Amino acid sequence: MSRKFSGAGVALVTPFDQEMKPDYTAYEKLLTHVSRENGVDYLVVQGTTGESVTTTAAEQASLLRFTIEHNPRKLPVVYGLGGNNTEAVLDTLRQADLEGVDAILSVSPAYNKPHQEGIVRHYTTIADASPVPVILYNVPGRTASNVRAETTLRLAEHPNIIATKEASGSLEQAMEISRHKPKDFYLLSGDDMLTVPMMSVGAEGVISVLANGFPDLIHDMVHAALKGDFKKASEVAFRLIDMNSLIYEESNPVGIKAVLAAKGVCDARVRMPLLPVSEDLNKRILQVLDKM
Repeated sequence: MSRKFSGAGVALVTPFDQEMKPDYTAYEKLLTHVSRENGVDYLVVQGTTGESVTTTAAEQASLLRFTIEHNPRKLPVVYGLGGNNTEAVLDTLRQADLEGVDAILSVSPAYNKPHQEGIVRHYTTIADASPVPVILYNVPGRTASNVRAETTLRLAEHPNIIATKEASGSLEQAMEISRHKPKDFYLLSGDDMLTVPMMSVGAEGVISVLANGFPDLIHDMVHAALKGDFKKASEVAFRLIDMNSLIYEESNPVGIKAVLAAKGVCDARVRMPLLPVSEDLNKRILQVLDKM
């Protein structure tokens, strides 16, 4: 199979205008910004960083279609489509226009905390119904439920489950997945600062938050690691580490939107219950930007 998800993916933010509606002028600017030469390798629409929990179904569909129609380099497109109600996910799948979508990114169920067999059945049901391949998304910090390595490996045997975005924060868990996964199954980092160590044990890239603001640096880091140049990859990661620690202080995507505002790409507005970046955090972000 084509390794279209090897490399640097970007979990796109959703810019908002003064009326707190999606700002498509700024969004097109963002697509151009991340897609430039030596930028990202694929686009992820309406993941967590896109504030998918506070965008409407109509907005999500519109943002997806806009991305496909304003994709400067015709990069692969991944669409965030998941939830903790399996039947509701299936209904969304039936209604969604997935023409031009290369895969869906489906987060593990949050809040109801299913056991591992429930997670397997949830994902198997979705993968059976999905007309496009499925990428698992394990992010226990948000879902309160870890998709264990053995569960991921069971799901990796499904012909329509092609990858996992692994954001457990456990390098040992990533190693266990890498050690036993099928050859054509992608292990992708869900944490920018764990990408280089994960790639050293077999991951093929990252779905990145930082790539919104620094597509060239994330590209350089990931592609150096793909070539086995972990010294260069680490040097790039070290350049990003101070910024990475700041952008999550007031929750994602508050910090990375402040970076994009400083770069003139889009405004820093976020939808409630998130609040705009504080004056103190914004000042520190600007200071790190100056040093970079």
